[in-house]
Amino acid sequence: MTTRWPARLELTCRRDGARCLMHSRHEGPLRVLKTLYPEGEGVCHQVVVHPPGGIVGGDTLQIALALGPGTHAVITTPGATRFYRSAGEPAAQHVRAELATGARLEWLPQETIAHSGCLADSQATFALEPGAEMIGWELLALGAPAAGEAFEAGRYTQRLALPGVWLEHGTIAAADTTLLTSPLGFAGRSCLLTLWAASGSPLQAPRSDALLEAARACIDATGNALGLSAGVTAVQPPLVVLRALAHRVEPAMALARNVRARWRQVLWQLEAPALRTWLT
Repeated sequence: MTTRWPARLELTCRRDGARCLMHSRHEGPLRVLKTLYPEGEGVCHQVVVHPPGGIVGGDTLQIALALGPGTHAVITTPGATRFYRSAGEPAAQHVRAELATGARLEWLPQETIAHSGCLADSQATFALEPGAEMIGWELLALGAPAAGEAFEAGRYTQRLALPGVWLEHGTIAAADTTLLTSPLGFAGRSCLLTLWAASGSPLQAPRSDALLEAARACIDATGNALGLSAGVTAVQPPLVVLRALAHRVEPAMALARNVRARWRQVLWQLEAPALRTWLT
């Protein structure tokens, strides 16, 4: 019999004068331990912790974010999200964020590892009101390349959505060798990075162009590090998306961090201190 371990975390961010305050409620093994302010009171950083360390068949994790007007939240995790081999039931992680006017969100989790044999469903929806903006990334590793584990069985379904603007929905199955090996697919690489900058209002051409130029400069500087291949485009007036493929997590994550730092400057004229991935 499968033992299910559901968990839910609700985070609500509001502004109290110059300070951003974050309130949390949780059910099950999903929580934040402390709000951090490495950049001062106006930007709150949260590290979302899942103590079991992995998601197995039957588990469902739900994260709900609500950012009030004028708030700025940076959300990350201390380690990889791991979907382990399933005995038959799917495992799921669902994220929904709602950003009020003038809110800023940085959704920056560590990588997601889809271990061979997993049956995983990952969904993330970000609803932005006019004037709200965000930077987000999702980095998927199929199998465990560093440990020599190939993705030989199972499937991973990913859905990324900005309602009315952008929808990515697809399933990566281990049996789909055409997708995984074709030059039009993964081309033999096992890591997929999706990085985006989005606004609840159309980005003016100078800002959109600056986002594209900044990302392309980072891609050019990275070169062909460990087989990394990347490109960036303005998909819609409110959205710029970068996609990258790599054989290993490290070069893809390094690119993501560099682009995020440049995009922060373009969008908000802010530096990008190293993420506080643990409470130290």
